[in-house]
Amino acid sequence: MKKFLALILALVMALSLVACGEKKDDTKTDGDATATGSVYYLNFKPESDAAWQTLAAAYTAETGVPVKVVTAASGNYDATLTAEMDKDGAPTMFQVGNLGAVNSYGEFCYNLEGTDVYNQMTTHDFDLKNADGETVSIGYCYEAFGIIVNKALLEKAGHSLDEITNFESLKAVADDIHARASELGFDAFTSAGLDGSSSWRFSGHLANMPLFYEFRDDNVTAQPASIKGTYLDNYKNIWDLYITDTATTGAALLTATGDQAEAEFGQGKAVFFQNGTWEYSNLVTDETKGFKMNPDDLAMIPIYCGVAGEEKAGLCAGTENCWAVNKNASEADIKATLDFMNWVVTSDAGTTMLAEQFGPCPFKNAKTPENVFFAQANEYVANGNYTVTWAFNWTPA
Repeated sequence: MKKFLALILALVMALSLVACGEKKDDTKTDGDATATGSVYYLNFKPESDAAWQTLAAAYTAETGVPVKVVTAASGNYDATLTAEMDKDGAPTMFQVGNLGAVNSYGEFCYNLEGTDVYNQMTTHDFDLKNADGETVSIGYCYEAFGIIVNKALLEKAGHSLDEITNFESLKAVADDIHARASELGFDAFTSAGLDGSSSWRFSGHLANMPLFYEFRDDNVTAQPASIKGTYLDNYKNIWDLYITDTATTGAALLTATGDQAEAEFGQGKAVFFQNGTWEYSNLVTDETKGFKMNPDDLAMIPIYCGVAGEEKAGLCAGTENCWAVNKNASEADIKATLDFMNWVVTSDAGTTMLAEQFGPCPFKNAKTPENVFFAQANEYVANGNYTVTWAFNWTPA
C-alpha cells in the first residue's frame, strides 16, 4: 500500500511540474479561456473598501466567479503589494499609478491594449506605458482642477459662461467685473494668497500650464533635467490677471490664506476661484463651513493663459488611480480578472459605485457624478477637448 501511495504521489508531482512548465499563450484572454478562474484585487483606497467588498459579492453572486478584495492600510500600499507579489496566489488586479510604479512592477503587468475594458475607455490620457510602449495600467478615474465659476454672479454682472473661450475673453469679462466691483458688490477673482495654505495652487497647479504645453510640444515623456520656459509668459498672463482683478492685491497677498479665498467665493464675494473637484463638498454640502452653494450655480472652466488653440482645452486632469493585471497569473485568472474589470465599467452596479466613490471615470458607460465639477470634467472629454495632464508631478520635491 505504501509503495502504491508513493507511486501515485510521484505521478501527481510529475504532472504538476509539466503543467508549471507549459508556456503561457500571450494573446488576449477576454473570451479565450473556458476555465472559471478567480480574481484577487489589492485595493489601495481604504475609504472605498466597503464599496468594493459589496461590488465583489454582487459579481460573485451573479457569475459564480470568486472575487477577493484586500485593502492595504493607508500609506502602506507599495510595501503590501511587494509582499503580496512574492506569495502564491498573488493579486491578479492591482494599482500601478505612476512611472515609478511602472519601473517597479512593470515586469508583472499584462499588456491591456485590445482588451474589452481597454476598448470601453473614452480617453487613454491617463494610461501608463512601459519602455516597450505597452499599456501596463489604465486610469479608471481622475481628479481635475481649473477655474471654478459662480454662474449666478457672472450672469448678475451681465455675462455668460459661453462668452469665455480663451484667455482674451476671460480677461475681458474679469476686467469688466473688477471695474464695476463697487457697484456689483463682488469682484472677479478670489485672493491669490501666497500663504502656504494657498500658494500650492499657483506654485504647483498653475505652474502646470507652461509645463504641460512645453512638454507637449517637445514630446517630453520623462522628467527633464531643465525646462526651456517656452510658455512662462503665458503663466505670467494668468497670474497677473489673478492679482489684478481682485479685492486683495499687493502686500496683502503675502498673508492671504486658502480658507480666505474659499470663503470669498463661498460667500459670493468673487466670481472666479482657481481650485479643484475636491472643493465641491466644501462649497455645497459641508455643514461646518456653511456656504451651502447651489450646485446649479457652479461650473469649472479650463485655465486659459493665451496659448494658441486653447479653445479646445479641457480641465487639468490627472490620476494615480490606475488598474494593472498580473501577467504571471494563470490564463483562467487573467480572463476572470479582465471580465470582472469590464463588468465594473459597464454594469449598472459597477458604474454606480465608480461614480459615487471615484467621480469622473473615462468609460463609455460612466454615470454622471453628483459633483458638477466631475460631471464637467467628463463633458470636456466627451466633447473631444484635449486634457491638460499633470506635468507638475515632475517638478522637484
